[in-house]
Amino acid sequence: MTRATAVRAVLAVAVLLASVVITLTMSPRLGLDLQGGTRIVLQAHDSDTVTADRETTDRTLEVLRQRIDSLGVSEPTLTRSGEDRIIVELPDVQDPRQAAEVIGRTAQLSFHAVEGPGTGKPETGEPPAGDSETEGTDGRKKPPASDTGPGDLTLPDEQGRSLALGPSRLSGAGVDDATAAFDAQGGAGWSVSLTFRKDAGQDWKKLTGEAACHPAGDDRRRVAIVLDEKVISSPQVDPSVGCRVGLPSGTTQITGSFSADEARDLALLIKGGALPVPVEIVEQRTVGPTLGAAAIEASAQAALIGAAATALFITVVYRLFGALAAVALGAYGVISYAALVALGVTLTLPGLAGFVLAIGMAVDANVLVFERAREECADRPKRSLRSALTTGFQKAWSAVADSNATTLIAAGLLFFLGSGPVKGFGVTLAIGVVASMFSALVIARALTEIAANRRFVSDYRGVNGIGRPGAVRAWLVRKDPWLFRRPLRWLVVSAALVAVAVAGIVVRGIDLGVEFTGGRLVEYSTSRPVDVETARDTLAAAGFKDAEVTTAGDGDLSVRTGKLDNDGEHALRSALAEEGGETKKVRDELIGPSLGDELRRNALIALGVAVAVQLAYLAVRFRWTFAVASVVAMVHDVILVVGAFAWLGRPVDGIFLAALLTVIGYSVNDSVVVFDRVRELWGANRTTPLDTIARRAVLQTVPRTVNTGMGALFILAALAVLGGDSLADFAIALLIGIVVGTWSSVFTAVPGALALERSAKAPPPAPGKGKGTARGKTRTVRRDPLDNGARV
Repeated sequence: MTRATAVRAVLAVAVLLASVVITLTMSPRLGLDLQGGTRIVLQAHDSDTVTADRETTDRTLEVLRQRIDSLGVSEPTLTRSGEDRIIVELPDVQDPRQAAEVIGRTAQLSFHAVEGPGTGKPETGEPPAGDSETEGTDGRKKPPASDTGPGDLTLPDEQGRSLALGPSRLSGAGVDDATAAFDAQGGAGWSVSLTFRKDAGQDWKKLTGEAACHPAGDDRRRVAIVLDEKVISSPQVDPSVGCRVGLPSGTTQITGSFSADEARDLALLIKGGALPVPVEIVEQRTVGPTLGAAAIEASAQAALIGAAATALFITVVYRLFGALAAVALGAYGVISYAALVALGVTLTLPGLAGFVLAIGMAVDANVLVFERAREECADRPKRSLRSALTTGFQKAWSAVADSNATTLIAAGLLFFLGSGPVKGFGVTLAIGVVASMFSALVIARALTEIAANRRFVSDYRGVNGIGRPGAVRAWLVRKDPWLFRRPLRWLVVSAALVAVAVAGIVVRGIDLGVEFTGGRLVEYSTSRPVDVETARDTLAAAGFKDAEVTTAGDGDLSVRTGKLDNDGEHALRSALAEEGGETKKVRDELIGPSLGDELRRNALIALGVAVAVQLAYLAVRFRWTFAVASVVAMVHDVILVVGAFAWLGRPVDGIFLAALLTVIGYSVNDSVVVFDRVRELWGANRTTPLDTIARRAVLQTVPRTVNTGMGALFILAALAVLGGDSLADFAIALLIGIVVGTWSSVFTAVPGALALERSAKAPPPAPGKGKGTARGKTRTVRRDPLDNGARV
């Protein structure tokens, strides 16, 4: 065993042991779509006096945190997103009505002078004839209010008596603190003490001083505290306070016949109601705990079945070395999972799918190395197995680095341009790429080098798996098809496929999910079977005529509507319960129209940026003709996947966008491997026609493309069958993408590059270019590790 092999073995054992310890001692952080709960996204808006910027949004977040703490939700999470958005995550909250009511109190707290009894409203506080309730931005019904003059309101007080209020004299932003206290000595019972900030304290003193000029018992001696156009308290100014004197900030108390709960609630409303800026609910998602548990179980089954099939496949193809690569694949799973846990990454449903998918893609580097080692053994049958393996690792490094770099670019775009749970997919995909390179270049290399030093493995070429060419390579060498004699024919076929896809987009249209259109999508499970037509008629009779009803999962119902508040959703569920018995909400997504437009726009930006970034990377690493051809093939793949979903009538949503960006990375990955080989062969044979070079490159890389694609297909097929509705569309999009990506890397990218090279004037690449050889320097030839350098 050489020193390098020993170092790799020790490093592999150390990392693997640490990963096992982390796996056994730490638990993953599950996103709400896996553990169940409610996620609400709030958009802060400018008020008349305050701009919604980073500072005011942070202050708003702290106020909302106090409100949510009053709900008793276990471990709520509030974070700011960007400059003016707040993300609220409430684990285990299945009915978001109470949370939305507390969070969605968007009006700022205000203090008003009472002008006297109100007119035009009954004393019960009910709206008079002709008045109607107004709906807030969060979909809740607001108390009725009527104007009595510029800036004035008429509102019912706590007892329902109508009061005419003057304009706002003080906002809730001026409240420094509000606390409930019990006066046991004075016998006054529970009261609420108010403390104002410096300037606001002067405004409060002036307001109470003006009210004190009216006689005791007069409504005008009261001060109204208003939240969300509702009077939460309207205390009288104490008779001991003189006219124009007012109450100092620190000595203000609101007294009355309060119970302990009433006093605490009033203090919470006064203190927690002081939002610096108004907020609007632009997104709300609720996932039942059973859906998350089912997704975890299905993903685990798909991972086990897909990984077992992949391990069996590479063992059959590469024999002993394939079995060792399967061991490294198992180590990869432990290492990547431990990295997710140790870094505190929140595991979402798309992230879980990314983790499972990465298992199938992790064999790519091993396949590249083994195929290069097979070529070395075929070209020089007398060389040692260890030497062929070492050369395979060296020559495959360029393709491994480029292909993984393109996948990392796709993962980065998912993280920075994706929304919500899709970001988790980008994180897990990136961690998977890094872990797969470690497993292939450290663990698998250490195992295979140790095995290659054994005489039995070296002597019996049929055992090790790389001493003899594989069946696919042997068939291609025997047939030696002339693929690119007329490359334009392949481009015509690709153009025809694109035309069919575009026809599907035009004729069938793209079924944009609620995430891109705005609206609400709710999935229900019923105790009694309800067919779609019956459910549709039931909802129409209940007033939901525009509701779209489809089946989902195992007999569940999916209902999609336009704007629907939480009370409306409750009424819709009650209507379904009349036909289906006990009706439970499995999943609930509410997207505001403004956010839907933004997500749709961001999706197009993400695709455009993906194309531009991949083109820039490929232009740096390869000739411009190769880069343009690769990007054309990538766009070809995107159009075919979108067109296939249009023809199939499958929804296009955020998870589909994640799959599409992954397809982009996979498509470029395949093209990179082919063009890396073209560059190598062309540099070594500068006078050979390029079409001949391209044919050889394709025939040499097809075994890698087929074997790598099979590994991913096993995983995706398992996800498509076992993953349920949540992951089926994701798996189907990637299955289509891998098939068309394999086609386009050979029959679109290569013919395109040949067509572009006819007009290009750049000379062939220099020998060894792309393999780490500096221009003008002599390439160092590495000796066989078993060669002592002696020559006769």
